[in-house]
Amino acid sequence: MESVLRTLRESLNSRGFEVYPLKIGWYNALVSQAHHLQYSADTLAIVVLSTPSMFEKLFLPFLQKCSWKGIRDPIDECVANAISTCVSEHFPDQSVDIRYDYEMLPSRKPKFLAQTAAHVAGAAHYYKQSDIQEPPWGNKKMFGVCIHPQLGGWFAIRALLVWKDVEVGEELQQVAPPDCVSSQEARIELLQRFNYCWQDWTYRDIIPTKDSYSPQQREYFSTPPAQRVELLKKWAIIPDTNTEKQALVDNNEAETDM
Repeated sequence: MESVLRTLRESLNSRGFEVYPLKIGWYNALVSQAHHLQYSADTLAIVVLSTPSMFEKLFLPFLQKCSWKGIRDPIDECVANAISTCVSEHFPDQSVDIRYDYEMLPSRKPKFLAQTAAHVAGAAHYYKQSDIQEPPWGNKKMFGVCIHPQLGGWFAIRALLVWKDVEVGEELQQVAPPDCVSSQEARIELLQRFNYCWQDWTYRDIIPTKDSYSPQQREYFSTPPAQRVELLKKWAIIPDTNTEKQALVDNNEAETDM
C-alpha cells in the first residue's frame, strides 16, 4: 500500500492533485446496497482530488497540446488523461478499476458517490441535511457538500481508483475527516449557500482557506460552456479556426462539478 501511495503522490501531487486511501468496506458501510462496490471489504481504493493549482499546472498546458477532435469536456478529458497515464505507466501489471466522477452506469447511477468516498477517506467532511438538528427549511430536500480542511470548497473530487487484487489490513486505519464547519449555524449557512446560490462561489469560503481558484480559473468556470471556446481564443490558448470552435461547441456539455 505504501508503495502505491508514494508513487501516486510523486506523480500526481506536482500536477495539482491529492490522493487519499480507503477500504472499500468503509465506503460500502455508508451507501445503500444499490451503490455498493462489488469488492471485498479490505480492498484498497484511492480517492483523487484536484486542488486549485491543477488549472495552471495541468489544464492550461493540456489545452495547448490537445487536438480538440472528439473532446466532450476539456476538464474531464484532462483529468482522465493524467490519471490513466499515471496508472498505465506506473502500475502496468496491476488491475486497477478507475472510476471518474462524471461517469454513469447503465442504470444512470453514478459509478461511485464521490463525496462519500472523500469523507470516508478522511479527505473532506461531507456535510448533509442530517447534520442539522433543527433545519430551518423543514422537509425541503437539501443537497450536501464536502468541505476540505485547508481548501474549503475550492477543490473537486475527480476519481476513485480501486486496486482489485490488493487487500490491506490493520496498517490502514480509518481517520475521520476534520469537522471544520462545526457549529449548527455555520452548517445551516453552508447548506443554504450551496443549495440556493452555489454559482456565486460563497459556499467555498465558509472557512478560511490556504488557496482558492485563480481569477483566470474563476472566469473559465463562470463562463457558460458554449462560450468557453471564445474565452480560450481570447486567452490565445487555442487558435481562431472555425473547425476547432465547432468541434468543441458540438461536444461540450454543461458542467456541474467545478
